[in-house]
Amino acid sequence: MSHHQPPHQLPAPCIIDTGTIVNKQDMGRLLTDLGRVRYIHTLDGKLQNEGEGCVLEVFADPNRSTIIANRALYLNVQSFDYLQLNQSPEQETYFDLIQDNRQLRLIPLSNPYQEQSNQQLNADALETMVAQVLSAKWDVQIDDEGECPF
Repeated sequence: MSHHQPPHQLPAPCIIDTGTIVNKQDMGRLLTDLGRVRYIHTLDGKLQNEGEGCVLEVFADPNRSTIIANRALYLNVQSFDYLQLNQSPEQETYFDLIQDNRQLRLIPLSNPYQEQSNQQLNADALETMVAQVLSAKWDVQIDDEGECPF
């Protein structure tokens, strides 16, 4: 009886706050949560465009384009070779999408943790309102049942 051991696998990369990401799925996961961003597009180190917008879609499709127009960003991770994750001196994270001599820097203007907290607060507020409406409806039904039709 022989014991065949699988070849030793290296652990998956662990990137915390800074590093280079080449895996397209990892790039997509990072970019999906960005929300509002400031973008700076440079070509050969020269500024081409800059502005603010909202990341509306992140996808991986070799037949579709990355498009930034009308304050909307549609990011195709296939448009870039890698993503460089960096931190400013103020410890704010920013993302450099690199493809040859092109760089698209994305600086988050919204915080996913804050956005999630706000969404939870909105969900809690909505749940409270629904409960109040249902409670009021029950009260009306009870009042109607208690009335005598004569």
